[in-house]
Amino acid sequence: MRQLFDYRKERTVTKIKLVALGVLTASCAFAANAENTFSLGAGVGVVESPYKQYDKRVLPVPVITYESDNFWFRGLGGGYYLWNDAADKLSITAFYSPWEFKPKDSDNRQLRQLDRRKGTMMAGLSYVHNTDYGFLRTTLAGDVLDNSNGVMWDIGWLYNYNNGALSLTPGIGVEWASDNLNNYYYGVSRSEARRSGLNSYDPDNGWSPYLELTVSYRLTDSWTVYGAGRYTHLSDEIKDSPMVDKSWGGLLSTGVTYRF
Repeated sequence: MRQLFDYRKERTVTKIKLVALGVLTASCAFAANAENTFSLGAGVGVVESPYKQYDKRVLPVPVITYESDNFWFRGLGGGYYLWNDAADKLSITAFYSPWEFKPKDSDNRQLRQLDRRKGTMMAGLSYVHNTDYGFLRTTLAGDVLDNSNGVMWDIGWLYNYNNGALSLTPGIGVEWASDNLNNYYYGVSRSEARRSGLNSYDPDNGWSPYLELTVSYRLTDSWTVYGAGRYTHLSDEIKDSPMVDKSWGGLLSTGVTYRF
């Protein structure tokens, strides 16, 4: 999940976003050194869900990162480069999205009557374009396990600032979720409505803008500590769901890595 952790390391952009959460997801990923690198680490992630009376999720985050001229692996995802130079990086990617809904994790009586929504495997294309003024990062991916049959698109602009051992990477972007994806995680079927007393709900596709910040500090040539966060303003299609009582979602992650 260095994917959400340091976005640029050494010569060019080397970090990406957590897919940490997953949610993080590999959707935010992308950038890499031209040289081969391998690192291991561990951290913790906290996910603030928009579901009603839903427990905050605290997750262990294994940080396993591998980078070569042809392949990359970060956290919950990996890919194969179709194009890889200092300015542009295009790859086929696959990653696990751990976003889910467990009825038992909600203290809301009605939500406890709904069906479970599972995490899934996503696959598609990722692209990074580096400039002197920051870098464009985008991913287009679809569900390949037939859980939602949905599609997501993440596009953002980030800037990496380095001052000695300290690296800061603020970013702004937007996530698009298809109607199938929104319906799977936030829709309420007629049978669920009858059981729970909630109104049935069939959302359309929607856009959710976000802000994010990644901070890393190099303790030694090998050891680095990091922290990363993302604040997402949810689309109207998500906010209008009877499962939801927030207008935002959040993600925080922190940990330590060792580069070999």
